[in-house]
Amino acid sequence: MKLGKIILGALAVAAIAGTAGWFSLDKETRGLLATLPTDRDLLFWSQPQRDAAFRALDRLPVLAKAHVVAAGGKPSPLPPGPPLALPLDVDAYMAQQRSAALLILHDGKLRLERYGLGFDRDGRWTSFSVAKSITSTLLGAAVRDGKIRSLDDKVSDYIQEMKGSAYDEVSIRQLLTMTSGVRWNEDYADPDSDVARFNNHQPEEGVDALVSYLRKLPRAVPPGTRWNYSTGETNLVGVLVARATGKPLASYLSEKIWVPAGMEQQATWLLSRTGQEISGCCIQAATRDFARFGQFVLDGARAGGQPVVADGWLAEATTRQADIGQPGRGYGFQWWTYDDGSFAARGIFGQGIFIDPKRRLVIASNGDWAGGANDRADSMAREDFYKAVRKAIDDEAAAAAKKPGG
Repeated sequence: MKLGKIILGALAVAAIAGTAGWFSLDKETRGLLATLPTDRDLLFWSQPQRDAAFRALDRLPVLAKAHVVAAGGKPSPLPPGPPLALPLDVDAYMAQQRSAALLILHDGKLRLERYGLGFDRDGRWTSFSVAKSITSTLLGAAVRDGKIRSLDDKVSDYIQEMKGSAYDEVSIRQLLTMTSGVRWNEDYADPDSDVARFNNHQPEEGVDALVSYLRKLPRAVPPGTRWNYSTGETNLVGVLVARATGKPLASYLSEKIWVPAGMEQQATWLLSRTGQEISGCCIQAATRDFARFGQFVLDGARAGGQPVVADGWLAEATTRQADIGQPGRGYGFQWWTYDDGSFAARGIFGQGIFIDPKRRLVIASNGDWAGGANDRADSMAREDFYKAVRKAIDDEAAAAAKKPGG
């Protein structure tokens, strides 16, 4: 989550204003410069700093460098549908969530599109862990392309530096489902947790920063015996995909999804200090394009009538592969699953893509939760909103069925 060395805001303002001029900058960059953090850890930034930064993390190289995910210039349509009658006050919900964007697609039609926090459809918002589900989909594409032989291959078959580490006997499947058994602490409130510390790690020369950190971690339990949420492991999935394909993740994402699935805007993917996309986090994209990604998955991960991922991949990826200790819930291949067949990509601070195949439903949201990364009340409110949308869809279908000829 840490985004590299951040210099003093005043110095950044002076440097950029001196070359481009303050008033020539877009509103997102000006907002970021006005509140630029002087510490190095995004998890502990203030709410105003997050509000400004989440829409502009890729605008200043003093925060982090990024690779561009090119779009193709032929966006897939989002035709409007009739407004969805929801049994709640959408404005109040967005205010409670501190929502920057909220979109609902039903049967491929846009049934609701709202923005807040001064954000709009032309801006890019950071994904946080929604990127995990996108990274997983790229691994599915690499399997289809023959770049990865089997999910039962060992991680160290593709990342040689992991030989001799606790990951040496971990399979790609176990990495995808976060059941490696390697010790990892994902406590966002703890500055000494692994998720807070690993980007401060000084890697050995010539070794990827994440690989250098993870290969030093000890084993906690045998592989495949326990689920433990780990952003570090998704980052390792990204390293594996990049090694297997021989391409930067941003390029592979553009080639496999962003262009063929018809994304409207280019996206960006932030880089680690050693130049690798931070694959467990940090894709900046328009919320409409996050919704398009959800629709692409809902349509079977097919673009232009052609499958992008391996046969059977999506069915495995979006159903329970690991028990997370919550009734009716599970974890697939970097997707959060529900026993009713729906599934979701989730990011801290209010990012999300919810997909319900039964109802042909996609809900894309971005925000900056007031309570921060660990706000369970906001998380529960988002789940309640998903339920309310599904009820509205069901009520609408029931009413249509009662009409003559329905």
